[in-house]
Amino acid sequence: QVQLVESGGGLVQAGGSLRLSCAASAGTFGSYAMGWFRQAPGKEREFVGALTWSGSTTYADSVRGRFTLSRDNAKSTVNLQMNSLKPEDTAVYFCARKKNALLSSKGEDYDYWGQGTQVTVSS
Repeated sequence: QVQLVESGGGLVQAGGSLRLSCAASAGTFGSYAMGWFRQAPGKEREFVGALTWSGSTTYADSVRGRFTLSRDNAKSTVNLQMNSLKPEDTAVYFCARKKNALLSSKGEDYDYWGQGTQVTVSS
């Protein structure tokens, strides 16, 4: 069973930066694409970004240009660098493993999920 654990969340002022990490506690990410999602209280879960094993990425319009995804396949770690944070970025952030190696922004296309890490951006 694949276990995903997010870390790096915290409280930051608007305009600040945070780096989130997602580690696979068992096995490796292999050739599966990895994604990040977020969910704020009272709101639907939304797609943040995703990347393939080779490094191809896609981002939600709301974070493009501010967030950057990267992965270390050997270490089974995926990172989400978040810059120029805004109060609307406040949410619990989840990493997830896609069911295959292709990029997708749909949550139903992912099979394993972490428990999430809280990101709070103050104004």
